[in-house]
Amino acid sequence: MAPIEWKREFETGIPDVDYEHAGLIDLINGLISKLHENPSRELVSDVLAQINAKISAHFALEEKIMRERSYDQYADHKADHERLLDDIREIMDTFERDTAFAYEDALTEHLIRWFVVHFKTKDARLHKMLMRSLLVKRSCRPFRESRQSRP
Repeated sequence: MAPIEWKREFETGIPDVDYEHAGLIDLINGLISKLHENPSRELVSDVLAQINAKISAHFALEEKIMRERSYDQYADHKADHERLLDDIREIMDTFERDTAFAYEDALTEHLIRWFVVHFKTKDARLHKMLMRSLLVKRSCRPFRESRQSRP
């Protein structure tokens, strides 16, 4: 079984975001699998950099959507993103400095805990807001269309 299993409750309703979430889970699960194969330090460093880059790019997309939709919890959600990126950079720095650092456990436990909690709390709240705004748009469309069709 993979360390993080994709669940419908992780879906935001935005296909691009959901696709990236699933891709990030696959990337993290792949990293965890590679870590159990006693990889070279170079490979671990490359994979850590790749995870940092992909997560950063994903957060930029999510934050753009939140800004465009004037999301009321944007600052808190962004701060949670920044905390994870800071933690990943700290793990990367410690890995480079300390050859005895138990990065495998630190990274694995941290990423799993963070993503599951973030998906269930921050992203779930964002999903609810996005779904409400989508329902409002859909419910207002017939009214607008019927008003426009009147002579």
